[in-house]
Amino acid sequence: MLSNLPRINLLFQYLDILRYLRAPLTGISGKHKEIIVLYDRTLLWLTLGLAAIGFVMVTSSSMPIGQRLAGDPLLFAKRDAVYLVLALSLAMVTLRIPMKIWQRYANSFLLISIAMLLIILVAGSSVNGALRWISFGPISIQPSEISKLALFCYLSSYIVRKVEEVRSNFWGFCKPMGVMVVLAVMLLAQPDLGTVVILFITTLGLLFVAGAKIWQFMAIIGSGFFSVVLLIIAEPYRIRRVISFWNPWSDPFGSGYQLTQSLMAFGRGEFWGQGLGNSVQKLEYLPEAHTDFIFSILGEELGYFGVVIVLLMVFSVSFRAMSIGRRALEVDQRFSGFLACAIGIWFSIQAMVNIGVAIGIFPTKGLTLPLISYGGSSLLIVSTSLVLLLRIDYETRMERAQAVVRGSR
Repeated sequence: MLSNLPRINLLFQYLDILRYLRAPLTGISGKHKEIIVLYDRTLLWLTLGLAAIGFVMVTSSSMPIGQRLAGDPLLFAKRDAVYLVLALSLAMVTLRIPMKIWQRYANSFLLISIAMLLIILVAGSSVNGALRWISFGPISIQPSEISKLALFCYLSSYIVRKVEEVRSNFWGFCKPMGVMVVLAVMLLAQPDLGTVVILFITTLGLLFVAGAKIWQFMAIIGSGFFSVVLLIIAEPYRIRRVISFWNPWSDPFGSGYQLTQSLMAFGRGEFWGQGLGNSVQKLEYLPEAHTDFIFSILGEELGYFGVVIVLLMVFSVSFRAMSIGRRALEVDQRFSGFLACAIGIWFSIQAMVNIGVAIGIFPTKGLTLPLISYGGSSLLIVSTSLVLLLRIDYETRMERAQAVVRGSR
């Protein structure tokens, strides 16, 4: 299987030495037995670290708005703590589910996510003009977050079944893109262009890893770029966002308000920051300070040093995901390998878009910074995806250990 995936091999061939830094088998003196490290400890600590940083920053950045909305400065901190407990509970369940179950029910998972997106159009809850939530009493679910993991599970299952068709036939390449387009249409009706961009880029990345032809990518990327331009032109608010991000200072109290406030937050942070809790922009100068623009508050309070540390942690998670995917493909666990690669691409692209928006590289999008921004649905789905990586790594290590045992016999 590895010989059929030259692209992912090229990506990692110069980093093979890392395999020796975290070998799954560790020798024990005495009887020279071998024990198995059953999980990726680095990935686990990175995940816990980002979740802890996220909780601290949500607490710090949400105090003013919590005080205004409910007279409780810790309102969003308490909610975030509840979501963290739910995420941990869900992780304990996810760890016990074999990957073959995820593969078997990938199509059903996708259908459920499509049904939830359809329900939104009929009985969804609107926040800031966007129809993205299904409410069950005090609980709100954002199906667009669920659709990400559902689509990537389906794509991984499809590639396992149709890998040769994807590589040799343009129709085999277009089928998964067609499924993505179906989800995109329902997401655009909310509207949620940011999630559509994430689905589009991750789908292309996964098909690239599977070995699809380059000319197919050129055709799809060209049509995708053309479609995005049309979507921007079709809505006046999107045109304003694009124009304002080019030069936000031309209208600092109008269309460029969010970005100018975000840039001022980074400017005040300098190298060491103003100190935790000492942000000025979070005093409701910067809208969505605890969600979409939490990275700006992080930069203001923790400075350049804190920003670099968080960036290293975020993209280390993405690298670990790609590494886990590669090792899974080496032992012919193809569904697990493709899904791990999809999670790695998704995590890095979403983080890049969120950070790019905060520093003015991209137009404003309603995308969270994974594990750090406030948002229950995002936290639960992202944490579940990272736990899936731990499960994939566990099964890969067990497969390798069994191969060693069989070889020794």
